[in-house]
Amino acid sequence: MQQTTNKNIRRKSPNKSKGKKNPMEIKENDVVLCTVKKIEGTTVFVEIEGDGEGSIVFSEIAAGRIRNLREYVAPNKKIVCKVLKISKGHIQLSLRRVTAKEREEIMEIYKKERTLTSILKTITKEPKTIIEKIKQKYEIPEFIEEARENPKTIQKFLKKTEAEKLSKLLEEKKEKEKTVKKTFTLKSTASTGLEDIKEILDIKNTKISYLGSSKFSISVSGKNFKEANSKLEEAIEEIEKQAKAKHAELKIKEK
Repeated sequence: MQQTTNKNIRRKSPNKSKGKKNPMEIKENDVVLCTVKKIEGTTVFVEIEGDGEGSIVFSEIAAGRIRNLREYVAPNKKIVCKVLKISKGHIQLSLRRVTAKEREEIMEIYKKERTLTSILKTITKEPKTIIEKIKQKYEIPEFIEEARENPKTIQKFLKKTEAEKLSKLLEEKKEKEKTVKKTFTLKSTASTGLEDIKEILDIKNTKISYLGSSKFSISVSGKNFKEANSKLEEAIEEIEKQAKAKHAELKIKEK
């Protein structure tokens, strides 16, 4: 399985102790899924998925002036945050510093876990227990992919008859590919500039569109956001390499 290049995406490890995890397991710059609990004054209090509580000051909600706070945070809303600081067990978070890529990856894990839990409820009386056992060995999206490729994987967590049911249901619920996109500008002042740009942008398994004024968009698809992002990064690296070789000016727009 391909691994994400973002090392700060929060990866859950087996919790050998009962009860809640120690909040200090979280590190600064980790990206975590949170649920908004309440808003008091200029602070938002959240529950971090499986890892205690944290808070966000308004200046870390969004860049610039916030016209409608509920567009960003509201009680019970799921949000993806970055850990700024951990002091005496208190976790300070940021919403505005999370990239679109980080948000997509975390939300995909959350959505797939909900889907898998829902399926397991029709098969076993202990869906949450099964989910926790799976998470000790796999990320949920990785488990689903591996289970589809190798149904015997499921038998590590379920009885044979239950595993067969889950395998059939996962096969029926195959998802559409995920697509990620970036925009960039590419210029060349060389006499062969047009031909150079065509060669630079000759990247397999990508869709590149001209937007005008030397701007382009590149989109790549994959089984999930992690795979799509990995392919996109490889394509961008190749474009950067070719642009440098041909002395072309390249600027990648970061979200």
